[in-house]
Amino acid sequence: MKVMVIVKASESSEAGKMPSQELLLAMGEFNETLVKAGIMASGDGLKPSSEGIRVRFKGSERTVTKGPFAETNELVAGYWVWNVSSMDEAVEWVKKCPNPMEEASDIEIRPFYEMEDFAEIDRDGSAREQETQLRQTISMQQAQSNCYLFFSGRCDEALEYYQKHLGARVSMLFRFNESPDPVPEGMLPPGFENKVMHCEFTVGNMKLFASDGCGDEGPFTGFNLALTIDSEAEARRVFDALADGGSVRMPLDKTFWSPLYGQVTDKFGMGWMVMLPGDDSQQ
Repeated sequence: MKVMVIVKASESSEAGKMPSQELLLAMGEFNETLVKAGIMASGDGLKPSSEGIRVRFKGSERTVTKGPFAETNELVAGYWVWNVSSMDEAVEWVKKCPNPMEEASDIEIRPFYEMEDFAEIDRDGSAREQETQLRQTISMQQAQSNCYLFFSGRCDEALEYYQKHLGARVSMLFRFNESPDPVPEGMLPPGFENKVMHCEFTVGNMKLFASDGCGDEGPFTGFNLALTIDSEAEARRVFDALADGGSVRMPLDKTFWSPLYGQVTDKFGMGWMVMLPGDDSQQ
């Protein structure tokens, strides 16, 4: 079951008094314990109500009121969302929490509604279907998408080249012979033991994944990496560097969407589109 664990406000939290370093570290250790136990979905502290706003609904009227709000013991100073097996388990975890305030304080536990609670109202299941679709949409909006490149044994060479000419930054790299699990026999061609199993690098603000693969990957087809650069001189330098040993598919030139745009395939078979931002991007 999913529960919200609510830290009630106190005089000190409403006054905006910051916690001591000791309490901050203690709460951090408690949160770490929750994460390791696999029950914490999220959690945050809230600023005092003096920085908040309320909107009151009465029929079609909307009344906006700026904080602070007087009912201190009814206000929220922070919260967690936990996935637990029962309210009893949630209570046991709350008992382990450091006192979140310097004075006496309260933590409230409230279970979330589940769709099963609305079964008698949602007899045809339409509300459940709508909820499922919304959750799927939110999940995909939060998903991360990255290009994964396979260099067929030339990953080290490509990374070195991109670092030199594109300012690439490698954040992680490990090789097949560093894998904690043994690579299945016959999976790699001879001499691939020291090749790159997985790495992560960035070019500008674009994060890419890469590997040498298992040696039998074909050329990159069907997509390009788009690189937008503010400086014309730098765009020309990068384009020329990528074209060195590769091939120019479309020379740099003015287009209706960009003051300078070109397409090139580098010597590793990777397709690039290099461009200056258009007028809309510069505003």
